[in-house]
Amino acid sequence: MAQLSMNLLTISFFFYLLATIFYAVALTGKKWRNRNREVTGNKWGNFGYIASIGGLLFSLGYFVTRWIEIGFAPVSNMFEYLTFFSITISLAFVLLYGMYRMNALGLFTMPVVMLMIGYASVFVTEYQPLQPALQSYWLEIHVLTTGLGQGILAISFGAGLVQLLRMIDLKSKRITKQTFGIEFVMYMIISLVAFILVTNSFNAFNYEATFSYVNEFDEQAEVQYTLPPIFGPNEGELLTADRMEPWVEMPVWIVSDDFNTVVWAFGTGLLLYVGIRLVTRRRVGALFQPLLKNVNPETMDEISYRAIAIGFPIFTLGGLVFAMIWAQVAWTRFWGWDPKEVWALITFLFYAAYLHLRLNRNWQGERSGWLAVIGFAIIMFNLIFVNLVIAGLHSYA
Repeated sequence: MAQLSMNLLTISFFFYLLATIFYAVALTGKKWRNRNREVTGNKWGNFGYIASIGGLLFSLGYFVTRWIEIGFAPVSNMFEYLTFFSITISLAFVLLYGMYRMNALGLFTMPVVMLMIGYASVFVTEYQPLQPALQSYWLEIHVLTTGLGQGILAISFGAGLVQLLRMIDLKSKRITKQTFGIEFVMYMIISLVAFILVTNSFNAFNYEATFSYVNEFDEQAEVQYTLPPIFGPNEGELLTADRMEPWVEMPVWIVSDDFNTVVWAFGTGLLLYVGIRLVTRRRVGALFQPLLKNVNPETMDEISYRAIAIGFPIFTLGGLVFAMIWAQVAWTRFWGWDPKEVWALITFLFYAAYLHLRLNRNWQGERSGWLAVIGFAIIMFNLIFVNLVIAGLHSYA
C-alpha cells in the first residue's frame, strides 16, 4: 500500500507537468497553432485542463491510500502536509479554471503544485506514529480545513503574479520598486527550485555528515548534515569520514544546520538566477510577458479577489477557530503565543486587511496584485521557516 500511494503521487506529478506544457503551448505563438488560432488555443487549454484533473485524481488516490494505510489523515509531518497542500491548490485551480478558462493561470499554478510536491520529497516520506498531542480527531478537522483554505488562497498568488507581470513594464532598464519586487519574487521561486534539485541530488547519493558540537547549554551534542557544511556547528568535530570540513564555524547561538540549509537554498538560487540573466540578457519576469500579452489583467484581479474571498473564511475556521479548540483539548489553553499561532494570526489579519481595502478603499489592479503575492509569501514563511527553524509546540512537523 505504501508503494502504491507513492507511485500515485509520482504519476500525479507528471500529469501536472504535462498540464503545464499544454498551457504553455496554448499561450505561445503561431508556430504552435493551426490557422484558426483561437480554436487551437482553446484545444490545448482543454488538454491542459484534462491533465490537471488527471493529476488531481491521482494525487487524491495517493492521499486516500496513505490514509487507509496509516489509519489517520496523512497531514502530521512536513512531507504529508506539503503533498496535501499541493492537492488543495490543484483542487482550487480545477474549480476556478472551470469558471474562467484562463490558460495563463494554469501556466503559473501547475508549477506551484509541482514545487510543493518536489519540496515535500526533501523530507522523510515514511509515516511516524502520532505524538500524544496529535492523537485527536481535531487533527483532521483543524489541519484539513487549514490546508484547504491555504490552497484556495494560493490561487490568488498565481493570479496576482500573472496580473503584475501583465501590467508592469519589465523591458525598461530603469530599476523601480515594481521591477525589483517582481524580480525578487522570481528569485525566491528559482531558489526553491534550486534547493529542491540540490537536496534531492545529495539525497540520491545518501550524503550525510555527522558532527559533535557544543550547544547553547555548553553540552556536547551531535547534529547531522544532509548538505555539505559550508557553515559548521560551534566547536564542531566531524565524525563522518571522507566528508568536507566546514568553511566557517558558527557561534553557539546560531542553529548551524538550519543556517547551512538556508545558505545552500539562496546561494544556489542566486547562481541559477544570475545564470538565467546572463544567458537571456533579460529580466526573468520579462521572459514570461510575451505569453501574457492577451491576458486581461482585470480578469486576473477578479480571480485573485474571488480566491481570497472564498479561501479566507475557510482558513479562518481551520487556522484559528478549530486550532484554538484543539489547543484547548491538547494543551488546556486556547491561546499560548506559540510562533505558529502568532503567524496564523498575522495571516488572518493580513487577508482581513486585504478584504477591507478591497471593499472600502476600492484597492484594485496592481496594488491588489501585490497584496495577493505578499499574502502567499506570509503563508510560505509560516509553513517553512516557522515550522523548521523557530522552536515551538508545532516543531514536531
